Amino acid sequence: MTSPVDRFVAAARSAGATADRSDLAAAGEYLLSRWSEPQRHYHTVAHLTAVLDVVDRFAGLAPHPDRVRLAAWMHDAVYDPRALGDANERDSAEFAAGLLATLGVPDEAITEVARLVNLTAGHATDDKDPDGELLCDADLAILASDDEAYQAYVTAIRREYAHVPDEDFQAGRARVLTALLELPSIYRLPPLREAWEAKARANLERELKS
Repeated sequence: MTSPVDRFVAAARSAGATADRSDLAAAGEYLLSRWSEPQRHYHTVAHLTAVLDVVDRFAGLAPHPDRVRLAAWMHDAVYDPRALGDANERDSAEFAAGLLATLGVPDEAITEVARLVNLTAGHATDDKDPDGELLCDADLAILASDDEAYQAYVTAIRREYAHVPDEDFQAGRARVLTALLELPSIYRLPPLREAWEAKARANLERELKS
């Protein structure tokens, strides 16, 4: 089985990184340390791995899957549950640009990875953006999980926001769920929409009612 670090090295190489393997591996290890920070309960290495697995499974639907893979690694590299608005996504995009530059990734690819990371703030993509659609669909794959996994996700999110009083958390969570349900489609790529849309909407509606 390929290690997480090897997956990062392969994605970076395919995206044009010129750094030697030891530097790429060190960057991968550093990213894993960020994904393992104590404030994380859902946005962990397990979530990263799940997103990467979806990207790998549907890589043929995207023109630049390795940029999507790098964006998956970077999309929650900065994660502070107390941050306001889209600060985590913006900071993660800036972090991605800086780190990838040190690894010799070409400027065009860096710009695109940062753009993809920023998309995960609202999961709204433009038409004809299959790379963005794949990343956003992979990031939201948990919403279509079975009842047990979905409840574990909800519990983990609440733990990340343990500093927020129940009433405030419920109001904020309701806004998030409503925004997702108001999207024309939660999933953009046709195979994923066909497989996951109905289950995701059922999960979200059940949580909202509760």
